[in-house]
Amino acid sequence: MQAIRLAARRNAALLLQQQRQQRPSRRCLATATVGHAQAETTASAARIVPIPLSNVEAQWAKLSSEEKVAVHEQLEVLQKKDWKELSLDEKKAAYYVAFGPHGPRTPTSQPGDNFKILLSTFALVGVAGVLFYTLKQFAAPPPKTLTKEWEEASNERALEMKLNPITGISSEGYTGKGFVQSK
Repeated sequence: MQAIRLAARRNAALLLQQQRQQRPSRRCLATATVGHAQAETTASAARIVPIPLSNVEAQWAKLSSEEKVAVHEQLEVLQKKDWKELSLDEKKAAYYVAFGPHGPRTPTSQPGDNFKILLSTFALVGVAGVLFYTLKQFAAPPPKTLTKEWEEASNERALEMKLNPITGISSEGYTGKGFVQSK
């Protein structure tokens, strides 16, 4: 068991010596990352072919993220020039990339959604109506106190008791319906 551990340590030490021999100089972390980032951007910029700006609107959805970044950079360089020198396609591309319907400005509804919403609303209202009339068929009949005869009898009883003699049903010249509410 100890022999295996010793062999593993020797192998690790040999690997470290080989790596140190391959690196001629040692750089600090900050310079290493800056150089690495610059090398990456130049390598990615060399790989990406400039996108023609004549029809960016149609191509935008199909572009990869690297190509979109390249278009942004291309437009930044173009916009540093005088705007009078830019072509109409370049101006359109700059406007579309800045304010087009992509990213957070993507429309939340698609064409034809309004018709689907309208049909769904009518369907829900129809289901609610069917449910209402079905429940009404199985409901108990209204209580006897809601009939017109009962309400007229309530008016007569209010007149006998001289209910609300100042402004109500027992007052002089009263022309209202009193307790009658049904037709």
